[in-house]
Amino acid sequence: MFILYAIPIGIVIGILAGGRLEGLAALRLRWVPLMLLGLLVQVAIFTDAVGRLVGEAGPLIYVASTAAVLIAVLRNVTIPGVAVIAAGAGCNLAAIVANGGWMPADPAALASIGGLDDGYTNSIVVADPALRPLTDVFALPAWLPLSNVFSVGDVLIGIGIAATIALAMRAARATGSDATPAATHL
Repeated sequence: MFILYAIPIGIVIGILAGGRLEGLAALRLRWVPLMLLGLLVQVAIFTDAVGRLVGEAGPLIYVASTAAVLIAVLRNVTIPGVAVIAAGAGCNLAAIVANGGWMPADPAALASIGGLDDGYTNSIVVADPALRPLTDVFALPAWLPLSNVFSVGDVLIGIGIAATIALAMRAARATGSDATPAATHL
């Protein structure tokens, strides 16, 4: 949920930098269906009903869906800002794979938001997680809507999303996307 904050932050930065919302329409993302499928699978497997249904296959499905999203992101790495998203997604995938298909969460970070939700989740508490610095060691304040634990990878993804949005908005300003032929200077 940490990543959802990146979208409005990117828009605000883009506006403050003189960008235009029209620039977002000019973004030409590739392999969006694969990206959305991977994210949809993740949302689904972390619901109680689907989590129970997939059972022990959950970690494998989580790894596969995370890898699918990373592959789709890598297909867009030439878009300004997306390389940062890819780095974050790679960090998260490395931590998840290294911990058997789960994202370990720091007990103190979890406690600060009230612990794990009831039901199936991608987070687990592990005494000595592999790649600990890449796991969910941070927490949004509990008073924020959608507070949750997050990782360095999530921070990079959030920065990358905000940067991609702001840079696309600035590109619209730089190209004068709303200029008509009569308004152009010779």
